[in-house]
Amino acid sequence: MAIYAIGDIQGCYNEFRTLLDKLQFEPGKDQLRLVGDIVNRGPDSLATLRFVRSLGDRCVTVLGNHDLHLLAMCLGKDVPDVTHTMQDILDAEDRDELVDWLRNRPLAHYDANLNTLMIHAGVPEMWTTATTLRLADEVSHALKSDKADKFLSRMYGSKPDRWQDNLSGMKRLRCITNHLTRIRFCNPDGSMEFNHKGRPKKTRKTLRPWFEMPDRATTDTRIVFGHWSALGYINRGQLIGLDTGCVWGNALTAIRLDTANPEPVSVPSTMEKVY
Repeated sequence: MAIYAIGDIQGCYNEFRTLLDKLQFEPGKDQLRLVGDIVNRGPDSLATLRFVRSLGDRCVTVLGNHDLHLLAMCLGKDVPDVTHTMQDILDAEDRDELVDWLRNRPLAHYDANLNTLMIHAGVPEMWTTATTLRLADEVSHALKSDKADKFLSRMYGSKPDRWQDNLSGMKRLRCITNHLTRIRFCNPDGSMEFNHKGRPKKTRKTLRPWFEMPDRATTDTRIVFGHWSALGYINRGQLIGLDTGCVWGNALTAIRLDTANPEPVSVPSTMEKVY
């Protein structure tokens, strides 16, 4: 059995299937780990969502910000009008089943055998792995509850931008969600900075990637994440970034997690190259 992690698919269904073929993925034997954002911006979000769901427990996917936006459009009220390419899902006859399946996906997943934590975007420096899982479960509980519409309608926004243990209510849930699905850079005080999305060297010197914050409590755990296409593939041993910008015309990338010194495997995108 092999365990593969794959970066942000974002509706790039053909590249996803091509990558699985290149990996010689065997659905009855191997397992997949997807870092979130399986839908939106690409040409075939519906086929991607249906296929990932069909894999059952052979595939674990965490929720990304685009996945949450789909849920908000389907279940929330007064959701921001953001350009998207998910009308195929909104019009699908099996929309309700797909949405119900998606809302039951976690925001963080930990494999104890591999000592690997998978999230979409990042974690603040003070969270341990156990804390991350516990707080992610708080958001999952809100998504599964009969008040999911209220959470999804109010999750938008960038405040509070700094984690405090005494946060409560929607402020607490929004802060957790933003760390797990939106964060890239932090200010020196650890607060999240959302205006910059490029490479670290092209931003102001005071900003740091979330994973370079001092005294990060998750350095004892391997973290696999996506969300940051401008960063591209990185592998620092205990830190693996897998978003290589397939939807922006670059590539879709996978890595085998259950081997020593894994090497990335990629397929080129068929999308028009943006950068």
